[in-house]
Parts: sequence; structure tokens; C-alpha cells
Amino acid sequence: MTSQTIFYILITILIVSFIIDKILDTLNAKHYNDPIPEELSDVYDKEEYEKSQLYKKENDRFSNITSLISLIATLIFFFLDGFAFVDHWARTFTENNILVALIFFGSILFASDILSTPFSYYHTFIIEERFGFNKTTRKTFFLDKIKGWLMGAIIGGGILAGIIWFYETTGSNFWLYAWGMVTAFTFFMNMFYARLIVPLFNKQSPLEDGTLRTKIETYAKKVGFNLDKIFVIDGSKRSTKANAYFSGFGSEKRVTLYDTLINDLEEDEIVAVLAHEVGHYKRKHIVFNLIASIALMGFTFWLLSLFVGSNLLSEALGVTQASFHIGLIAFGILYTPISEITGLLMNYISRKFEYQADNYAKNTFEAQPLISGLKKLSKNSLSNLTPHPAYVFAHYSHPTLLQRYRNLMN
Repeated sequence: MTSQTIFYILITILIVSFIIDKILDTLNAKHYNDPIPEELSDVYDKEEYEKSQLYKKENDRFSNITSLISLIATLIFFFLDGFAFVDHWARTFTENNILVALIFFGSILFASDILSTPFSYYHTFIIEERFGFNKTTRKTFFLDKIKGWLMGAIIGGGILAGIIWFYETTGSNFWLYAWGMVTAFTFFMNMFYARLIVPLFNKQSPLEDGTLRTKIETYAKKVGFNLDKIFVIDGSKRSTKANAYFSGFGSEKRVTLYDTLINDLEEDEIVAVLAHEVGHYKRKHIVFNLIASIALMGFTFWLLSLFVGSNLLSEALGVTQASFHIGLIAFGILYTPISEITGLLMNYISRKFEYQADNYAKNTFEAQPLISGLKKLSKNSLSNLTPHPAYVFAHYSHPTLLQRYRNLMN
């Protein structure tokens, strides 16, 4: 196999992935005007449903335009030997392989983010604003960008530097050391994400004493779930959309409620949503997902170790000298079909877990407040109530609202 053959394989993967995504998007879009299922007839009135349809169509058009521009820009970059140009430019600063890789990826990712910023700005301040979701100020928008760049440079750059250092010092076994390092980092972030990262972007405060806190604590005690850290996050500073999540393990375990969730739902509905999350813990879904992601990460690093040193991968991208960072780019694209398959499998398992968590909430609390809470959350985010089954299979980590309703009513 020649480097030119690999080049066209990479191009084919990019184009085929794009086509498959657009076919799924088209199938899904054909269902936008479907009538609302009878069981969900109370989610939207006529005016709200028309608004949700407009929102879906607007996002679909925007996604089609941005994804097409992204593909065209990527193909131009490939055919004009853009990777070789950036690699050569990085080497004008240093010959240290770690620093070259950091400059290489930093330059590409920074330029890509700069080019995508106008589209992100448009989506936030035009589309989301038009439909009443956006609460982000322009100051917050750009501060988030700057913070994201700094975090990417520090965390992403540190991990990349560590991986390359292992590659240069341990040879073919580097994948074991890299896997161990990233695994340790994953555990650390699972433990301390809410304490270290969230405060950089949002304010968190303990849920005040009152009937909601009492109900949550009463439920947690009933099911034997130790929960003394309940926080409220100011999600409303960016969007009207609501959320809640658990994070951490052991002494760092906490539940975080968006202030929008507290405003949108009744207290029993909030407890039911948290009962669902407790179900994930009780059914060991959190542990399974963590172990599965670590195992998949190990498999990926092992595969990477077999290919990353190949001269053919670097030559396919126009670089004559074999380089870890160039090989990593080519490998990432070649790995796409595998990641798509594993993604389908993990989404399938995730949907099964969601049913189990719903059943746990139904059996330990009540089904009705969870149903009404899910309906409100769908309504307030203008969710698609009639997605195409193929789109659900490919992209949804949760069952549809209709599927969850029918499961909860059984």
C-alpha cells in the first residue's frame, strides 16, 4: 500500500462519514411535521408545536451549512498539504518533538476555533436568541472562549506532552504508560470536576434549607443513598434550558441542580428526576461506563501504537519525516469507522440504562412526577417528539420521550 492510497482512504472516510450523517439528518427532518403522538398531546399546544418545528428546521439548516463548510475546508487543507505546512512552520521554532507537536496541534485547533467562532456566535445570539433560549452576554461568550483555550492548552497540552514523552522513552510499550496516565486523569476529573472546573464557568451554592432540600434528603435516606452535598448552579446565566447531574465518588459525591430546573419543575418532579439519577448509581451504570470507557481507551492506545510510527501515515499527509503528531492525525481519521461502531454500541447500552434508571425512579418514588417532569423539560427545550428511528439508533444516548413514557406507564 502506498502513501497516496492511504491519503485517498482518509479522504473517502471523511466524505462517507459526512454523507451518512446527512442521510440520517434528512430522514430525521422528514419527521419534523409529524403529528404529536396521542400520549404526548399535552406537551405542546398548537402554537408551541409550530415554534418547536421552526426551531428544529432552523437548527437543521444551520447544521447543514456549517458541516458542509467544515468538510470543504478540511478537504482543501488536505489537498493543499496543510498539515505539512503547519509541521514545517512549527519546526522553525524548535526541533524538540514534544514542543513541535504542541505548536502543531495548538495552531490547528486555535485556527479552527477562530474560524468556527462566527458560526457559534450566530447560533447563540441569533438562533437561540430568536427562540428565547439565550441568556449569554457577549462578555460571557468571549470569556468562555478564552477560558476554554487556556484549559485546552494546560490540560490538553499536558496530556499530549506526556503521551509523546512516553512514546520517545518507552518505545513500543508507550501505550501502556499513556493509558495509565489518561486513566488516572479520568478518575481524578470524575472525582473533582465539580470542585475544580465548574467554578471557572459557573457559580455554585448549596441548596438552601426548605421543603425541596427536605424532600431530596428524605428520599435519599429512604433508598440508602448518602447525599449531603446538594448544589445549585447558575445555568440561567447562559440559557433557559434546564439540567441536573451527579458527579464525584465517595466524599466528593454531589448533586447539582440548574437554577432553571428549580424554576421549571415542581418539587416532586425534581425529586423524581434525581431518583432517576440515583438509579444510575444503584444499578452500577456509572461504574460500568467508567470501566468501559477506560477499556476502550486502552484498546485505542494499543491500536495507535501499531500504526503511529509508520512512515506511510506521515507521507500520506505530505510529511516525509515520520512524526508522532502527524501519525496521530492520520490514525484518528482511520479509526473513525471503529469509533462509529463503538459509539452505536455505547448508545444502545446507554438507552437500556436509561430505562433501568426510569424503572428505579418509578419503583422507589413515583412514575407520574417523572413523566410530567420529562414532558416539561422537553417542552421548555422545544425537543423533537417524533425523531426518525434510524436517527435515534445512531445518535440518541436516551430513549425518546414517547418510549420513556410508555415504559414508565407499564
